[in-house]
Amino acid sequence: MSNDKHLRLDDQLCFALYAATNAVTRSYAPLLKAIDLTYPQYLVMLVLWQDGASTSGSIARRLKLAPHSITPLLDKLERAGFVERQRDQADRRVVHVLLSERGRALESAAADAQSVVECQTGLDDVTLPALREELMRLVNRMEAEDETQANAVQTPETV
Repeated sequence: MSNDKHLRLDDQLCFALYAATNAVTRSYAPLLKAIDLTYPQYLVMLVLWQDGASTSGSIARRLKLAPHSITPLLDKLERAGFVERQRDQADRRVVHVLLSERGRALESAAADAQSVVECQTGLDDVTLPALREELMRLVNRMEAEDETQANAVQTPETV
């Protein structure tokens, strides 16, 4: 019996994305370590540098993570003195996250690290933004498909 469906690692989009992600995050690791950040902490800081004070829930949504998954990151960033957390006075379940002075001062060093990694990719000023935009379109398509499937499961079919 012949099987025309052979799975090949080299043909997998998921593996290409996984390998590329690992290569990029490995490049960031020593640069971020020098400024006392891990890569996931760096992502949280990017949200705060770009968007300003945010709730923990909005940071999680922005990073496409479950809300509970950023709590340990915020704990470490707060202990390091990079962020401050404040409970909302009207709704104590809401936690506001703000940059501390030390956290704001870190942005310049993080920008330097980002520039180094960008150079290491070897991608030019046209290819890099085009690749980033295409990847985000992929994310949006996949999330829309996930939402469509979730809604289909929740909606009872009429017979």
